[in-house]
Amino acid sequence: MFTGIVTDVGEVVSAEGAQGTLKRLRINASYDPTTIALGASIACGGPCLTVVAVGEREGGCWFDVDAAAETLDRTTVGEWKAGTKINLERSLKIGDELGGHIVTGHVDGLATIVKVEEITAGDNPWGPTARFTIKAPSHLSGFIAEKGSVCLDGTSLTVNTVDGDHFTVLIIPHTLTVTTWGERKEGDRLNIEVDLMARYAARLADARRAG
Repeated sequence: MFTGIVTDVGEVVSAEGAQGTLKRLRINASYDPTTIALGASIACGGPCLTVVAVGEREGGCWFDVDAAAETLDRTTVGEWKAGTKINLERSLKIGDELGGHIVTGHVDGLATIVKVEEITAGDNPWGPTARFTIKAPSHLSGFIAEKGSVCLDGTSLTVNTVDGDHFTVLIIPHTLTVTTWGERKEGDRLNIEVDLMARYAARLADARRAG
């Protein structure tokens, strides 16, 4: 389990394997390698991936993860190559602060950025804020609610407005700086995970209608 609070921005240094079957990725991060066990779960740009190898490097660590066919089909992982930057989050431990919302790392599909607006608030010394308009897949749009939560590329965000299958999120200067959002542009695809409570509420409603 995760919260969507990004703790590092990693960089893919290699990607090997056949597209559509299995892909092994090596990712550089600033984490202490002694704290990462084989089999550990790390949210990499949204998807929860399992560490299959880890080692030390100057400034932190490298770790390897395998992405299977389902992950390659549903997420942007199949597009990652050397140099790709990705948001990282270690899995929760008992007693950790729940700063975002409950995130599983099970990506539901791909959303698309359709508009990026920079918002400058007077003499704000912390830099610009950005409003992103996102298009959700049609089968997921019903799970997106105004003032609800959504996870995009591993980042917990609050939905500002909803209009059909389009919704907006506002990214503050800090988040633009410490995540990959500062590099995002129109046309980019994003890994989207809808709110867990919304998913189960919809399933219960379907079951009641069927019953």
